[in-house]
Amino acid sequence: MRRGPRPLLLHLMLATLKSSASPATLPSLNAAWPGLSGEWSDAATVPPEARLRENAGLIAGVAAYRRHPYRRDLPDPTAIWHEGETRVIDYARPDATGPVVLFVPSLVNRAYVLDLAEGRSMMRFLAAQGLRVRLLDWGWPGEAERKFGLTDYIAGRLERAVMACGGPVVLAGYCMGGLLTLALAQRRPDLVSALALLATPWDFHAGDDGQGRALAAQLSLLEPMLGLAGTLPVDLLQSLFALLDPWGIASKYRGFARIDPNGERAKLFVALEDWLNDGIPLAAPVARECIGQWYGENAPARGAWRVAGQVVNPAALDMPSFVAVPAKDRIVPPESALPLAAMLRGAVLHQPRAGHIGMAAGGTAEAALWQPLLTWFRSLSAAPRHG
Repeated sequence: MRRGPRPLLLHLMLATLKSSASPATLPSLNAAWPGLSGEWSDAATVPPEARLRENAGLIAGVAAYRRHPYRRDLPDPTAIWHEGETRVIDYARPDATGPVVLFVPSLVNRAYVLDLAEGRSMMRFLAAQGLRVRLLDWGWPGEAERKFGLTDYIAGRLERAVMACGGPVVLAGYCMGGLLTLALAQRRPDLVSALALLATPWDFHAGDDGQGRALAAQLSLLEPMLGLAGTLPVDLLQSLFALLDPWGIASKYRGFARIDPNGERAKLFVALEDWLNDGIPLAAPVARECIGQWYGENAPARGAWRVAGQVVNPAALDMPSFVAVPAKDRIVPPESALPLAAMLRGAVLHQPRAGHIGMAAGGTAEAALWQPLLTWFRSLSAAPRHG
């Protein structure tokens, strides 16, 4: 039985709140979610019977998702390196040529979003084009990783994974993984020949309506859990992400209830939702840094984020770079990611009409990202190094 959408109780409570919104309750709702004042006001004007239909549609969508027969069955290729739970998976064909391209995902989601399903795998698509592609799978944080901070992950585990790939590699970081690769590229330019940043945040206060600072203000409330578990648990992480877009889950599940459950669209929906609900807890020190320094203090954009004592500064990099900023991204607003393209010398800026996840693994991902990224990878052998 699928557990998603996680945490289910929160999504049901949000739907109930929206369906019960009225002019009398608007002041208190707006005080709790100041960035959603317009949505609350709009909800209060919807007739009661329409709200009941919305809630029924949500329940129907969740039920349809939970009983869908799809199960991911792609076997992983060979892992060529591992340390703790972390491993490097090699997708390259025996006759592949050129530099190694190592994809680095976020610490809080499973790596297989880039190898989602048959025909929906960026890794297998690029490998089929002859590229030497590999994927870093961070794995579940064990006893050692629960003590890791960002420096441990970047200057330690990621650096050693890159060294295990041999020679300078092209790093491709997705979402939070982009920040990790950016820091490593600056720290060890001898190990990195080029850098691709895919939906990577930089200015955490741009385009967020104060949500990042509001999230950081809750850090003290999370401390008992961080201290007890040594991690920020998956359901709590999912709750924080859900509050960035409170109505998004309910809306997409109502839409799922209306489509053919046997079609490819339904299969892709279930595959992506299974991945979203298969999260990874975040080591407590990393959670404190990300929530407090990134979202609260906006340390990267302010030039105050340090890794192994060194300020991370994109302008200091001297290598080819590719920056993908999806125009419909609600997780990393375009205003947050665009400064990277301006700071990186000679960066190729790509702005697909796609969302954060859709760009990487959605129905239009091949046109939105895979093909443009492939073109850039192929251009690297002919491109002169900056400087």
